[in-house]
Amino acid sequence: MSDYASRILVVDDEERIRRLLKMYLEKEGYTIDEAEDGETALKLASGTDYALILLDVMLPGIDGVEVCSRLRQIKATPVIMLTAKGEEMNRVQGFEVGADDYVVKPFSPREVIYRVKAILRRSSATAFLTKELNSSNNIVFPHLVIEHDAHRVTAGGQEVSLTPKEYELLHYLAVSPDKVFSREELLKDVWNYEFFGDLRTVDTHVKRLREKLNKVSPDAAAMITTVWGVGYKLEVPK
Repeated sequence: MSDYASRILVVDDEERIRRLLKMYLEKEGYTIDEAEDGETALKLASGTDYALILLDVMLPGIDGVEVCSRLRQIKATPVIMLTAKGEEMNRVQGFEVGADDYVVKPFSPREVIYRVKAILRRSSATAFLTKELNSSNNIVFPHLVIEHDAHRVTAGGQEVSLTPKEYELLHYLAVSPDKVFSREELLKDVWNYEFFGDLRTVDTHVKRLREKLNKVSPDAAAMITTVWGVGYKLEVPK
């Protein structure tokens, strides 16, 4: 594993939690940096390329949701939020600002390792792999190409940097072009998360996805269409 592919930032104001996560993650071969507050986390995450960030929601100063929100403006690094039991609203907020997964405290370190590995397996961090692509796993449209083995998205001939969740959302829509999916379906299948009420998580990610695609190809961005009163679909130009 290269240094970039194995370096993880653990952000929590409780030293015992940082120490526990560090011990278990190092056993798995990862290199760990630590931060005990939001400001330090932002400095480290801005200046270093991490494979993944484990980020506590409740932090002194700048909280985890704000850290994730600011980070998303400059980087697509995968983020797993650590939330206390019953902080339902914080989880919703975390997803809205671009978190890729969450783990509820108290957690078993084994569960965290499982979540970390699952995200890194499907993360855009694997895009540096140079192995031969299996063309059958590629989805090719006139303005948009998704190379699934490499988790690489190209729009208008230019590569687009997406977070794991943005990638999964785009891929999910692209696998069934012209099929309309409700917000509830997308939340359940892409986020594996069912909660009642606020579905802005999906809208926020669609908006962010369109903005990123639009920077390099307005034609690709226009493929993600809103079906009013129902949900979203990826429309193939006729």
